[in-house]
Amino acid sequence: MEGPNDATEVITEVRQPEPLPRPPGGKALVRLTETLMRSGLDDIARHTVESAVGEQASSYDTVLALGTTPAGRATGTKKSTAPTAKAKQKHADDGAAAAESYADAWLEAAHLMGPPTTTGPQWRSLGPTTITNGQTYGASRVNVSGRVSALAIDPNNATHVLAGAAHGGVWESRDGGSSWAPRTDYAATLTVGALAFDPRHPTTVYCGTGEGDWWSWLGNGVLRSTDGGTSWTPLCTNPFVGQGFHSLVVDPSNVARLFAGTTGGLYVSNDSGATWTRARAQRTWSISAAANGAEVLAGCADGVYASTDGGATWTAVALPTAPAGFQRIAVSIAPSNRNVAYVWAADNLSPSGTHLWRRARVRRGSAWTKHPSPPGSSGGQGWYDWYVAAAPDTDTEVYCGEIHLHRGDLSAGTFAWINISSKPSCDSIHPDQHSIAFAPGAPATVYAGNDGGVFRSDDRGITWRHCNNGLVISEYEYLAHDIGSPRWLLGGTQDNGTNRYTGSSTWEHVQDGDGGDCSSNRTNSNVVFHTFQNGAAERSTTKGNWGSWANITPARPMGEPPGLFYVPFESSATAGDTIAMGGNALYVSRNNGTTWTRLAYPTAGTASAMHVSDADTVLVGLSTGQILRTRFAGGAWGAFTTLTTPRAGAWVSDLHCAPGGTGRMWATTSWRNGGRVFRSDDGGVHWTDCSAGLPNLGVNAIAVDDRNANRVWAGADLGVYQSTDGGASWTSFANTLPNSYVGDLIFHPHSRVLRAALRNRGVWEIPVDGWMTTPICGVQWTGTLGAHASGRWFTWGWPAAWHMLWTAMPTSNTPGGPQLSFVTQVERASSEFATYWITVRNLTSSPVTFEGRFAILSRY
Repeated sequence: MEGPNDATEVITEVRQPEPLPRPPGGKALVRLTETLMRSGLDDIARHTVESAVGEQASSYDTVLALGTTPAGRATGTKKSTAPTAKAKQKHADDGAAAAESYADAWLEAAHLMGPPTTTGPQWRSLGPTTITNGQTYGASRVNVSGRVSALAIDPNNATHVLAGAAHGGVWESRDGGSSWAPRTDYAATLTVGALAFDPRHPTTVYCGTGEGDWWSWLGNGVLRSTDGGTSWTPLCTNPFVGQGFHSLVVDPSNVARLFAGTTGGLYVSNDSGATWTRARAQRTWSISAAANGAEVLAGCADGVYASTDGGATWTAVALPTAPAGFQRIAVSIAPSNRNVAYVWAADNLSPSGTHLWRRARVRRGSAWTKHPSPPGSSGGQGWYDWYVAAAPDTDTEVYCGEIHLHRGDLSAGTFAWINISSKPSCDSIHPDQHSIAFAPGAPATVYAGNDGGVFRSDDRGITWRHCNNGLVISEYEYLAHDIGSPRWLLGGTQDNGTNRYTGSSTWEHVQDGDGGDCSSNRTNSNVVFHTFQNGAAERSTTKGNWGSWANITPARPMGEPPGLFYVPFESSATAGDTIAMGGNALYVSRNNGTTWTRLAYPTAGTASAMHVSDADTVLVGLSTGQILRTRFAGGAWGAFTTLTTPRAGAWVSDLHCAPGGTGRMWATTSWRNGGRVFRSDDGGVHWTDCSAGLPNLGVNAIAVDDRNANRVWAGADLGVYQSTDGGASWTSFANTLPNSYVGDLIFHPHSRVLRAALRNRGVWEIPVDGWMTTPICGVQWTGTLGAHASGRWFTWGWPAAWHMLWTAMPTSNTPGGPQLSFVTQVERASSEFATYWITVRNLTSSPVTFEGRFAILSRY
């Protein structure tokens, strides 16, 4: 019997995606929440939402309802009202314990990987060394890289700049940002939240790991450099395991004293960072110390606090007309006048408002005055992108960072504001501001770090130039390749759109938005696809040229959410024009998205993974752990078959199966503490847990060698692993790969290269059998031509990706002159294969027997 959830619906309408209501905390909070839930870190997810927008009633459920499922999370999260203080504390404690446990597992995996060696195949970077045509919220386009969470400049050398990438490690520039070099690729964690030079001994630099704005649960303490940031060693782990850094400050008056603001509180060290004492238990976002060390201000979850005794005691600062609660607070004591300070805050109302206070000297001391905020500023994403900085040379100029960057200049008690990041004309920079730094001795030179990388202005933000050449920190989520060429890739990135690789380490930005899943038609590689956030899909028929994209988003029933922030999207892995997109139902098309068929799941769920093994077979994995299969037969897609669930309740992260979907099948889950890789040899009836030998981290991607079904690669939260025995055992396959989060894997079968999409370290590749060092030569055929005769031979099925030579060689010796001439012509028979036509002419008056020889010079 066909139930109401088994019905199929043919959709001929393509609809422009309807804008979703802006969730509390913005789209970044939805994405972060899903990232955590994908890893089974629900406790951290709940605490993260409550920390960001906790005063907004039911904020956790509101965030989830705008994507994941029609009615909250399918795995059983109950809709709740605003949490009580006691509940919040429990969620915070549970989240901290989960973060520490996860960070410990990550650290163990990092130690097992060890440093790079010269043995075996090596990974190499494909960039992007920069991305052209990047997006801004202004009139101009600009080169971009990825999210920069921290900046620091050498007090003794204005051209010596350090940048901390969110999950891409520490980068060093010795030429004012014109070029960069990675410095911590093989540290235990590449997450960076804060950087600080010792102001008296700038060869000493500190790095707080764990990005407070995002990757907080991967924090692993403090790193220290004693050579200005070129090399780094761990300084301490406790008490920061599982915490993210927001701020790290060296006391100018006593450089052995350090202050740290983290997701776990406000900490003080009096022995140069070796040991720490927690001074306050509230999350601390921002710390600023007076130039003479007489005062330290801290922006904490419960308000602004000040210390005048080196951090031993802290006193609440009363701000006039302050809101009841804060989403974020940033503080800055003016370097030129310690009596002047600024507080820049986002409240927890809906919508979130912004607040600016300035402290100035008055007749009998000092007083805080509230000023109007910069026009157009918003606190909606304050939990994620927020800072304030007084100009180094004047106490009347201030920079306020949120989504945009504003500069305010005070005159006669009133601020004049300029949005210096998003301009209606002239040059703009990428939005989402995370960090700022000023060149010592050159107060007009400003460096801004945001979701698009590093940007520099030499005139206080009036004009900008990008500093994103060689800063390889793009956060790639998904990859697609051209089966006929190893020199074409399409990749979706966090907040930097969809980008294309065509052989150069400089990638092209080909579409805006948050770049999601993407794919290429194997039969016609000119036809390619990409998705935006929230289930919007587009198609290009010119391999993704800028401006060539057409909307193919299927019309969803009224009230049906789109699914995940990044919905799974796949093309047929063999041939045909079948594409599929998974949300809260499956949408499948057999004509590249011109028309769609909607298939409801047997029970409510959300697609988290998908595989289209051939034009007639679609596999869907759900966030509940279920795996479904549908087949096209008799002119229609059949009702779903529910396969055996390999791990109940665990988010399915990737799927792979043989054509037909009834034989060998692989499923992975991004949850830890249980099986993460499963193999079925009977189409999902029975499963074998193949996780032994893998670290206790989530697995996000699986790739299979087309020549050897028992050779598979797994991309984990940290590292890539290889099995050559069908998953019975695993070894690390990450030699020279940075210790970064692996989001996607794709294997190019003809070029024999595996590609990995890394979060904040770009795209990397490895020749799974090593690079070819000598040509592969052989004889394809033997022929005979009569006197002065000509003949033409053709040979087909050669991968178009290969570089080849053909020759005709006589088999008998006849000295005295040439015997044969030949001409090779090439037919591109398909996107994948080439046919070679070889015309041979006998130049002699006698029959000649010859060999048709080939040489494969390179598979790449």
